[in-house]
Formats: sequence, C-alpha cells, structure tokens
Amino acid sequence: MSLRIESAGPVPEETARVARAAFPKGNIYMQMRDVLGVIYGDETFSPLFAARGRPAECPWRLALVTIMQFSEGLSDRQAAEAVRARIDWKYALGLALDDSGFHYSVLCEFRARLLDGSLDHLLLEALLTACRTHGLLRRRGRQRTDSTHVLGVLRLLNRLEQVAETMRAALDALADAAPDWLLAHTPPEWFERYGRRVEEYRLPQGREAREAFARQVGEDGIRLLTDLTAPEAPPPLRDLPAVEVLRRTWVQRYLVWEGQVRLREPKDQPPAAEQIVSPHEDEARYATKRATSWVGYKVHVTETCDDDLPHLITDVGTTIAPASDVDQLVPIQERLASRQLPPAEHVVDTGYMRTSNLVASQREHQIDLVGPMYDDRQWQAKDPDGFDLAHFQIDWEARIVTCPNGQRSTGWSESRTARQRSQIHVQFAPAACAACPVRAHCTRAKAGPRHLTLRPQAEHEALLAARQRQTTAAFKTQYAARAGIEGTLSQGVRAFGLRQSRYRGLAKTHLQHVATATAMNIVRLADWLNQVPRAITRRSRFAALAPTG
Repeated sequence: MSLRIESAGPVPEETARVARAAFPKGNIYMQMRDVLGVIYGDETFSPLFAARGRPAECPWRLALVTIMQFSEGLSDRQAAEAVRARIDWKYALGLALDDSGFHYSVLCEFRARLLDGSLDHLLLEALLTACRTHGLLRRRGRQRTDSTHVLGVLRLLNRLEQVAETMRAALDALADAAPDWLLAHTPPEWFERYGRRVEEYRLPQGREAREAFARQVGEDGIRLLTDLTAPEAPPPLRDLPAVEVLRRTWVQRYLVWEGQVRLREPKDQPPAAEQIVSPHEDEARYATKRATSWVGYKVHVTETCDDDLPHLITDVGTTIAPASDVDQLVPIQERLASRQLPPAEHVVDTGYMRTSNLVASQREHQIDLVGPMYDDRQWQAKDPDGFDLAHFQIDWEARIVTCPNGQRSTGWSESRTARQRSQIHVQFAPAACAACPVRAHCTRAKAGPRHLTLRPQAEHEALLAARQRQTTAAFKTQYAARAGIEGTLSQGVRAFGLRQSRYRGLAKTHLQHVATATAMNIVRLADWLNQVPRAITRRSRFAALAPTG
C-alpha cells in the first residue's frame, strides 16, 4: 500500500455544527482537536508505506484513532464503528458526517507497520511535542518513576503441560509449512498424543505414569529435532519460531542421563529470566515481588509532577518481568534526554537507587536523583558505637585509608564483581588491629584485621551524601512527591487496562503501553483544561489522626 498524503484541514462545517449542538461544552476529543490540532502528520509515517500501490488510509487519522481506541478500551471492530457512527470522533478526525470510515483490519495493519518500522514511540512523542509547544510541558521540571507488573496473554502451564504443548505447537507450525515432510516423519501415536490441546485433566495420573509420559514427550521432541537437522530436511523448517522454541525448551527442561531422557530437577533449570513458560508466548517470564507472583512483563511509567502544570506521562518502558528496576533508570533518562525532556529532579523509590545511578544521573544529564538509598546492612552501621564507612578517612590519591584510631591501611586493590561493577578492597595491618583498644567497635572477627570494600570515589561520596540527605526534613518533603505515581499506576490499571496485555510478545505489549500512556495524557489534558481538581492521596481515618510533629 502507498502513502496517501492528505493535509489536515479544518473540521467540515456541517460536522462542526452538529458536534457543537450535541456537545455544547465539547468533550475530550473535541478539546484535543481545538487545542492541540491533529497532533500527527502523514509525513511522520511515510517510511512505513511504499511509494506505489493502492493508497492507504491517512496515517495521521489512524494514529489518532489508535489513541482514542485505547482511551476507551475498544476493540478494533468497536473503534472502526466509532469512526463511522460517532460525531465527536468525526470532529476530531476532521471527517464529514456521511464518511463511512474504514474496515477494522486497517488498525491491526497500522500497528504492525509501526512495529516493523520501529516508530511506535511517535504516538507518545508527537503528543508531548504538541504539549511543549503550547506551554503545557516543562523541559527541566520535576518527574517521577515507578513500575508495576503486567500479565501476559497466556494460560499458566505446569511442566508436563508446557513440554507437551511446546511439542504440539511445533507440529502445528510444521504442518502448516511442510505437511508432506511432516507426515513422512510422524509416528501414528503422535496424532493421539498431540492432536488436541494438552490439559491437566488429560494427563496420566500417578507419579510413575507422569514420569513415563514426560520421558516419552522428551524422546519425541529429540526425535523431531534430530529429523529437522538431517541433511535431507528442508533448511527453512529449522528456522521456524515454534521449532526454535522447542529447541530452547528442551535444553531448559530435559537432561539426557545414562542414555535416558528425563526432566531436569528444579535446581538444574536456568534462571527465571531465561525460562520459557509457554510456547504460545515465549517472551513472557515468571517473576515475584514480595507477595505478588505473575507471568508476563513489567512496565515503567515516568510522569511530570510540577504543581502548576498538568501531570503528563513522558516515558513508558516495557521489560521482561524479572528485570530489576535499578537497571532501567539509565535507559529511562536517556530516552527523556533524547526527547529534550530531561528533568531537573527525578523522584524514584529505592528499587531504582544505586550509587552508579546517582553519579550517572548528575554527570550525564545534570539530574538530581531523589530517592532513599538502601540501608547499610553491616552491623557497624546498626550499632550506635560501631565504626561504619563514614568513620574512615580516605585519601583517594594516595590510596590510603585511616581508621578512627589513627591507623593507616596497608593494602589497596581493585577488582570487578560478577556484574562488572568496580570495587576496592582495603586491608589494615593485622598487628595494629589486634592491639587496637577499640577493636570491638570495628570488627567482630576473632582474628585478623578489618577489611573494607569501597566503591569508586565518585560513587562512594555520592552514597554518603545521599544517606546524609535522606535524614533531613527537606528530603522528606521532596520525596513526598513520589506518592502521586501510585495514583497514576492505579488510573492506568483500573481505567485503561495497563496491567493486562492485549497482545502477545514484548514489542506488541510495549506498543500497547505507549498508546495507553498517550490516551491517559489526552484525558489528563482535558481535565486540566476543564479545571477538574486532582484527586488527593487517600488516608484512612485512623492514619489521619497521627501527629505531624
């Protein structure tokens, strides 16, 4: 399909007249059109379309329809019907009242083109650009970030269900790609074993019967993979996604021991971040956070929180479920900087805080990272009389550390952790530590000197400064702004379906989150323009009685 450039002119007079009569005070879509214009331009999406072929629907309209669709949680069919029948949608899209709209499949194709061209981020960025143009977004303001879990579109499977379903999915893919080849390599019993969806109630009962079934499925999978790697097998079959999932699953779940195939013990399986949990959603992962366990993904939401402007979402990042929050801060700030929206103050919780993030935020983007640092778990920090790191004087140039008793270190060496983080090891003289009168405040070791583990100078100093700052009243006032992001996540989950994936795969789920964030911004802009007051953080009646002094 080729791109049909159609400039976004004014709303047709008849459409405007009827819409104003139906909505005297306007609604969110009419206000969006009146204040921000059409937001998107066809030229933005030109790389997604060919130069020749049947003209496509105007991309700027499809982008707007996608945002309005997600603002109301509509399916593609419902959104296409809204384009055809709803006056407020026609007003926002600049369509005549008798415009018949388009087939609902166009929306699915448009999302696929966005993903193929890696332009899904434009849905949010174009809106933010329009808001900045109209003075609704500040470049160096205050922003906050938090994350929540996202449930994948899949059925939870136990180990037997998973391996059998993986085998069935591979056979279905091969039957579609090369039915003749598969029929020649399929034993008759496979049709009974894998011809229907594998479910718990159909599995053998009893431990021995289940172990035998697991071995049988493992042997079947190895046989199929062996046939696929034979020289006479069609090479394209080996590259089918379902076959690759079968191969990876068998490596993760099975072990050949003394010529016998058996399921791996739980301790022999790879980490959760690598384990495939379903052949039908191979990017979803299992994760747990405190009392919550889920299979799917995680979304990180960043929003502005300046009191004199609307609170708008400026970034969303989607990751696999077990990905740690602390590793996402640098990518979040890099994306904000690329959009010319770096905050002056970035408020986050402890999950995003570590010394390297403190240093990188200030050095790379001049961002003041505000959040509580993790506690020092050494006993010296918990004991009021103990000598923690803050009691030692460090001469970084001379590479010497002086203890509270005046003794100087005798050893200084550098190394890297398993995660490739730099650390410094400091050692004191054994004889000096043994004779020290305050040894009991420094170490509980029965013999040997005190050892210190330091971070590089910039990180060490940033850590001490952050721990000192979080004890002040000013920090508590700054950090109080973080509570508002919980309301944003709640709004996304309850009103916009943020926690449930609509599509399969990490890329499609991220596209959903980008469209959802943009839709939330549209609703928030309408509330701001209509002077709807923000909700306040709820507190129980008992908690409200707590003294504030």
